[in-house]
Amino acid sequence: MQYRIKRSARRRTVSLEIRDAQLLVRAPVGVPERDLARFVRQKALWIDRKISAQKALLARVPDYRYISGTRLPFMGTELTLQVGEGPAGRIERVDQVLAVATSRRSRRPGEEQARTLVEGWYRAQSRERLTEKTQSLSRRMGLECTAVNIRRTKSKWGHCTSRGEIQYNWQILLAPEPVVDYLVAHEVCHLRHHNHSRAFWRLVEQVCPDYRRQRDWLKANGRCLVL
Repeated sequence: MQYRIKRSARRRTVSLEIRDAQLLVRAPVGVPERDLARFVRQKALWIDRKISAQKALLARVPDYRYISGTRLPFMGTELTLQVGEGPAGRIERVDQVLAVATSRRSRRPGEEQARTLVEGWYRAQSRERLTEKTQSLSRRMGLECTAVNIRRTKSKWGHCTSRGEIQYNWQILLAPEPVVDYLVAHEVCHLRHHNHSRAFWRLVEQVCPDYRRQRDWLKANGRCLVL
């Protein structure tokens, strides 16, 4: 079985991590490789199950073409791309159509231009909608969110700092709106509880009674929320 070893002087125990259907062995400095190999063999069944599950998940990750007719998820609905040319790049939503005009003056391929325009549109929508949802819920709960930031992250959908700033991964708008609302509730509740204590989850449940279902959906499908 192939795997990669990552050692750390601060680590005291050996652990296994499956990422992108690949095995990573985290180990303290000084642990012999033969001991790590034995540990991996002992965990072979668990490793095989995890890798198989991740391979199945990776197979579900969409690979979109940015051409006319492509359908993209947006907060529980689907938008159909309509791609043409114009004197300058532009994009607008008309009902359930996302109309994209690529610039005939650009040297970049049309599909590459379309992808950039679509991602920019999703980022702008996420900034507008997540800011409105966050500030509205914060006011309703008597809490203060000092800023809403939007970026693309690999490991977290949201983050709340001790300064009251909330950060979101803009790709969350590819999820159904109830999932988006759960994420907002989760981060806003961190303005009061900067932990995952029982009190925190009770507050989340008060704001979002079906949070478990939305949280489970995000765990099961989050990897597929990519453009």
